[in-house]
Amino acid sequence: MSDVDVAIIGGGPAGLAAASALKSAGVERVVVLEREAEAGGIPRHCGHPPFGLREFNRIMTGPTYAERLVASAQTAGVEIRTLTTVVEARAQGKLRLATPTGVTELNAKRVILATGVRETPRSARLVSGARVSGVLNTGALQSMVYLKNRRPFQRPVIFGSELVAFSAILTCRHARIRPIAMIEANKHVTARWPCALFPRLAGVALHTGTRLVEILGDTKVEGVVVEDAKGQISRLECDGVILSGQFTPEAALARSGHLLVDPATGGPQVDQWGRLSDPTYFATGNVLRPVETAGWSWSEGGRTGQWVARDLAGLLPESEPSVRVSVNDHRLRFAMPQNIVLSQDVGGMRDIQLRVAQHVDGDLIAECDGKKIWGRKLRAGPEQRVLVQTHEIAAACAGRDVALRISEPAD
Repeated sequence: MSDVDVAIIGGGPAGLAAASALKSAGVERVVVLEREAEAGGIPRHCGHPPFGLREFNRIMTGPTYAERLVASAQTAGVEIRTLTTVVEARAQGKLRLATPTGVTELNAKRVILATGVRETPRSARLVSGARVSGVLNTGALQSMVYLKNRRPFQRPVIFGSELVAFSAILTCRHARIRPIAMIEANKHVTARWPCALFPRLAGVALHTGTRLVEILGDTKVEGVVVEDAKGQISRLECDGVILSGQFTPEAALARSGHLLVDPATGGPQVDQWGRLSDPTYFATGNVLRPVETAGWSWSEGGRTGQWVARDLAGLLPESEPSVRVSVNDHRLRFAMPQNIVLSQDVGGMRDIQLRVAQHVDGDLIAECDGKKIWGRKLRAGPEQRVLVQTHEIAAACAGRDVALRISEPAD
């Protein structure tokens, strides 16, 4: 059993940025625990730009960006342990690790969860049809193309229109794969304009208001059955299916242990400093909510590292008193952070992050005990990030829990 000041679980942009920030703040023993053979996170699988503009003032491919993040952390003095899986996160920073040499334990004064997100697999999407080869999510496709130099199909269909679906088109182009269509169940493309222009420019037909009914094939994909908004059923001939998006935080460690998880985000409950229900633990990056860009996660990770350094120095306020923040409207998916510590210290996350589930045009209001305490106009589309200043809600709530909703009647 060994001891460190801070253990960071996950070696993606958020975890590496947090580690570098901790070392810059003078924290001596900082270790990143990464289950893959190399650190760098999802960008390692993304052989296309744009990465790095926010962090390094230049546009990079994903692998180059990941290498730069790793090198920066190592230059700062961060220890990175690869092929190391945290199998149990116990109270007061006691971690159980699985390594190539066996099972071991690690004690940390503070632990940062930076385990990121994963795409929802087919099994959780309840898609009918035989279990055939050629059905992948975007992450698996990128791994095959960029890391293994494989081409799993020639003419797939892409389902979903979040930003990651457009990344799938770029990956396919790199591998000389020609997707025949992008299918979106909603009326509009989820990613913000002008992303909707890209499929047609890339020679990919775009079908909105269309859902996947069935995947056809015996041993491999031979086609899909889809249904449009008018209820018309049709078959598309293809040899692969890319199921993109529908991200969920990789929060198994929190969910299987003693840490509280927020059912709305799927990630751990945190206060404005990213502190969990066990104050030994913090969280940063996409494990907090699905899903933000690598650059956003890197920036968030750096700030979290600074907050953890302050906490080690005894400079963060206690976790109580605090108020709970939640959403009370099906058009809002979640609010994060879920707890606001009432303190004279105005640091931490400057904004409460909301995510919109569908197109809204009305008033976003905050209520305490059913009474409006704050409001503003809101016009936003599906999956759009909405920011509400934390100090405004903290000042108006008078120590009572807060619920956020849209003032117009639900559609």
